[in-house]
Amino acid sequence: MYSDINEDIESESQKHLTEIDVSNNSFRLIHLEEWMEREHNTEDVNPVYVQFIDNKKNVVEKSPNLKRNLQFNSEIPFNTLFDYQLDGKAVRQIQLPIYEGKLIIGYLLVAMSLENTYLVQNNLLEVLTIAYPTILGILFLIARLIAGRSIKPINAIINTANEITKDNLKSRIPLPRTKDELFILSQTINDLLDRLETAIEREKQFTSDASHELRTPLTVIKGTLEVLIRKPRATKEYEEKINFCVAEVDRLNHLVDQLLLLARYENEKQTFKNEKVYLNGIIQDILVRKASLLKLKDIKIHLKMEEDYYCESDQQFVTIIITNLISNAIKYSNQSDAIEIHLNQRKQEIICSIIDNGIGIPPADLEKVFQPFFRSKALNHPTIKGIGVGLSIVQRLCSLLSIGINLTSVENAGTKVELVFQESSN
Repeated sequence: MYSDINEDIESESQKHLTEIDVSNNSFRLIHLEEWMEREHNTEDVNPVYVQFIDNKKNVVEKSPNLKRNLQFNSEIPFNTLFDYQLDGKAVRQIQLPIYEGKLIIGYLLVAMSLENTYLVQNNLLEVLTIAYPTILGILFLIARLIAGRSIKPINAIINTANEITKDNLKSRIPLPRTKDELFILSQTINDLLDRLETAIEREKQFTSDASHELRTPLTVIKGTLEVLIRKPRATKEYEEKINFCVAEVDRLNHLVDQLLLLARYENEKQTFKNEKVYLNGIIQDILVRKASLLKLKDIKIHLKMEEDYYCESDQQFVTIIITNLISNAIKYSNQSDAIEIHLNQRKQEIICSIIDNGIGIPPADLEKVFQPFFRSKALNHPTIKGIGVGLSIVQRLCSLLSIGINLTSVENAGTKVELVFQESSN
């Protein structure tokens, strides 16, 4: 508004400077009828006041609508707009010199009322005084509503977290409708809870199964010894019972070793060597150690190793993997069966295949055979001894050593296990 008034005042002053005649150290209006125009005769909205004074500050001419003379302020520079009170009303004024040559012979004063500007400003102030707090209040309520809806999933996360204990892992965070960052966070926490629940359930199952497996040989040993001390017996009978207890202790010792291995590999803190492993030699050494068992079941071994094969891995743990797989093949083979062991190369990989013609695995159990203590059809064969952790150890070691493992089986036809090693670069 001030900018508009300034432009109007400057426009009026320039226009009036062109409407005067300057001569003989004096000036006069060329068109006197200009003063009879409406804008100089009345005080409408934003009236224009014009006044001419000589160099002695005497009024020469002024517009008819000007009741009191405009004030000349000698402290204000020319062409500078300034405000002051005229007859109790605020006006904005400019002072321009009138020259004859280089000599100042008078001054032109042009002013406009600021009453309308102040009126609009006051009205605007009143509107803002009411509207601004109202808008702030409305914005606060809207922000509070939006924030309340935004933090609702966070409250759900907090409430769910408070409900979860070691005995209650079933609670899950309800997923927000909008798939934003909170949705991703809630889904991630739910996935974490699923993994925790699965891990704890596995731990409980492992503890339960391990307790059962440990309790069985201890119960057998205790019962045998209790029967043995009830009455005197022949030396041969003592020897039989003691040898039986020794066999059970050996079985118990093997069980503890297997459980310790499984527990060690579960924490993924094993340090593995990266060395050149001779697979042919490992397989031959294992078969030499299993020779008596192979002879007992009259099992024939068909080896197919056309050349020497080396891989980059940890020899100790590769030996454990292959030993467990060959032991399983012997254990679940029928009397006088045959077992095939192949080593061959495929691109940059070495494939070790162990194939038996034993009892096989039902299709429904193929996904479970790597679970600790799961023994599938072995439970229906009391002559097949074992605790069901061998394949769990094999899978865990294969995962940690980045060895691929594929198992296929047909019930009553046999099982094939393939190990995929990375070829040694040396």
